[in-house]
Amino acid sequence: MEKQPLDLPFISDAKELKSMVGESSERVRNKVIPFVDSHVQNFITKSPLFFLSTSDQDGKCDVSPRGDEPGFVRVFDSYRLVYPERPGNRRIDSLLNILSDPGVGMLFVIPGLNEVLRINGTARITKDEEFIKSMNWEGKTIGAAVIVEVEECFIHCPRAFHQAGLWDAATWAKSEELPSVNELLQAHLKINGLN
Repeated sequence: MEKQPLDLPFISDAKELKSMVGESSERVRNKVIPFVDSHVQNFITKSPLFFLSTSDQDGKCDVSPRGDEPGFVRVFDSYRLVYPERPGNRRIDSLLNILSDPGVGMLFVIPGLNEVLRINGTARITKDEEFIKSMNWEGKTIGAAVIVEVEECFIHCPRAFHQAGLWDAATWAKSEELPSVNELLQAHLKINGLN
């Protein structure tokens, strides 16, 4: 498949973009807090899944899901979160990115709830065995945990999940209509010369 040229006008000016969107309300501008309060902690303890956004030193981005029992992300104190690194496919894209650029974004999800909790901060990786053991996580880790210094916490607008009907089973495709992950993987391996 050839890359098609796009002869389109692109927005490259923040002022132009803001003039198209308008100003956010005072409530929206002031819903962000720089620490974990009891409400944020309650949300995190009920969340079995979050999406981790990282980028490398060149700005190449990655988003990766992290899931486990609800509450697997521990609130260490009002300014720090901790989560275990589980064995996976060994690409470790997120961890390598954290080493080169510690800035992270986290989106916490609770099944059935359209709102998501957004947390932005900086991350560091620890391999301290006693610290990891003190978190009382069930299951195997790679011997590392990630500590996130919280800089921003806020509830994100539910519009995207609501419009997608994400939790409404009536909107879900039938199982036979879903993409075949195996076919996708095999096709991509073939593209890269592996059969």
